[in-house]
Amino acid sequence: MSDVIDPKALWKLSYGLYLVSSAHGGRKSGQIANTVFQITSEPPRIAVSLNKENLTHETVAKSGVFGVSILDESAPMTFIGLMGFKSGREVDKFKDVAFENGELGCPLVTEHALAILETRVTGTLDAGTHTIFLGDVVGAKVLREGVPLTYEAYHAIKKGKAPKTAPTYRKETEDAPSRSEKGTSSMKYVCKVCGYEYDPKKGDPEHGVKPGTDWKDVPADWVCPVCGAGKDEFEPA
Repeated sequence: MSDVIDPKALWKLSYGLYLVSSAHGGRKSGQIANTVFQITSEPPRIAVSLNKENLTHETVAKSGVFGVSILDESAPMTFIGLMGFKSGREVDKFKDVAFENGELGCPLVTEHALAILETRVTGTLDAGTHTIFLGDVVGAKVLREGVPLTYEAYHAIKKGKAPKTAPTYRKETEDAPSRSEKGTSSMKYVCKVCGYEYDPKKGDPEHGVKPGTDWKDVPADWVCPVCGAGKDEFEPA
């Protein structure tokens, strides 16, 4: 094997998509994560990889507990955008999200979740930009039946992207469309940050953009309804 690393080979690894949560000092935090996996069955033990820049990493490190919500395939991009692309340092992610407090005081998000787990941290591994937290499961509950959201479905069906702090962040490839290739204003435009697609036929009525509004007529201060990125972060779909 040559020393050349083709990033597309790593894309063949499969993942789920989860919500990891924690709380410390009366402050709740949560984020979307795809690297959650079971380590042992006796005792039931799982691990999660979190970026050191994220508030959830800081909260888990201080509290020694974390929860995992296994998301349903039907979870909307607006929910994923709130939990995955916005910082808990700037917004209260739990303000309008359903959750219950676990035995260890961890806020376990039940909204758009098939099951919830609560764990006590038993070990850590420094992985450079990330820390791998190992935890023993102290509580687990199935909320309802459904199809778990996979990372593949998130990309292929929901057209979502990974934030730059994700362990599986994918840089733009050479064949990605550039801004110089922009077409007519009636084209669909996609957010380069989260993958949200603006369709002129649908507009964004919830945020004041009527159906039938061409891209050129979308207000300059309009932002992506999923992640909050500015209009300049969009490109032709």
